[in-house]
Amino acid sequence: MTDPATTPEEAIRQKIDTSVPHSARIWNYWLGGKDNYPVDEQAGDAYTAVFPGIVTIARSSRAFLRRNITYLVAEAGIRQFLDVGTGLPTAQNTHEVAQGIAPGTRIVYVDNDPMVLAHARALLYSAPEGATAYIDADVTDPDRILATAAETLDFSRPTALILSNILGHVADHDQARSIVTRLMDALPSGSYLSVNDGSRGIDPVFERAQDGYNDSGAVPYNLRTVEEITTFFDGLDLIEPGVVSVTEWRPEPGSAAPEIIAEHGGLARKP
Repeated sequence: MTDPATTPEEAIRQKIDTSVPHSARIWNYWLGGKDNYPVDEQAGDAYTAVFPGIVTIARSSRAFLRRNITYLVAEAGIRQFLDVGTGLPTAQNTHEVAQGIAPGTRIVYVDNDPMVLAHARALLYSAPEGATAYIDADVTDPDRILATAAETLDFSRPTALILSNILGHVADHDQARSIVTRLMDALPSGSYLSVNDGSRGIDPVFERAQDGYNDSGAVPYNLRTVEEITTFFDGLDLIEPGVVSVTEWRPEPGSAAPEIIAEHGGLARKP
């Protein structure tokens, strides 16, 4: 196990601003978690009053990620994950799903929120055969992410890069694409990219709610068109069914017909 760049004890001493709603804590609230404050609950409730479907989006996003990881470990044989923008720990985190199938899997989580860092100890429990580490870094600093992750992951071996609901926090689309390219360039052939983000052009009620949230003083999250989300996979081989609403990505056998929601994602292999 690799020691995180900042220890959980040091992070706890950092000031956590509880006067402003925070996206990671609101997301945790929508997922049914407890790691949030009244200001986050108020913001989350205000959002759901305008668009109740956000809870479905949050939980469908988590289910999409679980199915991605299951495919990567059970079918593609991936044993290393770099999960950037992991957010607060909830049920079925990346390492829990992956190591539940292959205990020797190694996972590095990346986030830059002090509250997430304060909960890093919960993330750092790994199966004894594998490893789980945490990096305090921003998605806009891919070089730092890669340099520190290399202490735990072997980048000569195929690795899955997870970018779940994080690229929306990078306002400039070209910058977001550049970040994805820089991270994927460091990974060898046979590696994978998993991306899912809120999508624009699908649900106008969702868009109004998100635009209102962005104007509230919270850290903005920028919705992108399906075409823009698809460009993150340029140069890679998309796994069927491609970039789709997350509910449509390989749903569990026997499940009901998926509802199309404004959250799109996909999984692709680096040739």
